[in-house]
Amino acid sequence: MLTRLPGRLVPQFNKVGVRPTAASPSTRTALWGAIWGHRTLATESPSTSTSTKTETSDSSSTKSAKHECLRMLIVGAPGAGKGTQSSRIRHEFPVYPISSGDVLRRHIATNTVIGQRAAPIVARGEMVPDSVMVDLIDNELDQLDHEHWLLDGFPRSVVQAELLSKSLEAKEQPLNLVVNLQVPESVILQRIEDRWVHVASGRVYNLSYNPPKKPGFDDETGEPLTKRADDNAEVLKARLKRYNELTNPLLEYYDKLGILVSFKGNTSDEIYPQIRSYLSEKFFPK
Repeated sequence: MLTRLPGRLVPQFNKVGVRPTAASPSTRTALWGAIWGHRTLATESPSTSTSTKTETSDSSSTKSAKHECLRMLIVGAPGAGKGTQSSRIRHEFPVYPISSGDVLRRHIATNTVIGQRAAPIVARGEMVPDSVMVDLIDNELDQLDHEHWLLDGFPRSVVQAELLSKSLEAKEQPLNLVVNLQVPESVILQRIEDRWVHVASGRVYNLSYNPPKKPGFDDETGEPLTKRADDNAEVLKARLKRYNELTNPLLEYYDKLGILVSFKGNTSDEIYPQIRSYLSEKFFPK
């Protein structure tokens, strides 16, 4: 199984692949997800119900991780709000974000050893081998020294997950939480139609819940916003189908390990309080 590099912006990185500081958060805008059959925390949208409820179904018990470093993977369908949730998490908790796409671009841009391996593959429009992606993650984790971290963008299949698990276990840093975002497909489709981006910075706006101050223009620079070429219903439906085919087995894999927790809702504002509560209780108790 191979991984395709999505178009993203590149943070600065030095020649040997070491990040300049321990607190250089990267912005993540690619979105993913789907699910069933495991722990689910669900909040009904006020638009569909006058009451809010939480329902939990466990097929495996997630281990308590108090006083343990958070080693987290976040997954969700394209448009599920993964970037928004990741941003909120890292601004409220001392968590270092690791975006596989960003890390890959850093290495290519700065011509590191791993970047030299990946650059010609990416230039040909081919898929980056799983072994290279695992090496990228390994390199990043080697520099964190027991910090809390949040991974997104990899793995996307069971084969990739098994490779990553083997590598992390060798470091004695196995994943201890996989957060899955469950958002109805109809909601995702509407989000994508309302999404606009500032290409230079990667800032993402949504006309429904995060509109720019001036319609059509970036808040920071005043430059025009654009639509992504693939931000349309037809393309998204195909992506969702492919996502489900790959990700349902991946979620089953992590469910069996007892580290999968799904959070359900129609909006990011509904889902984030659930995530915050869970992280506060399990990993950041006061």
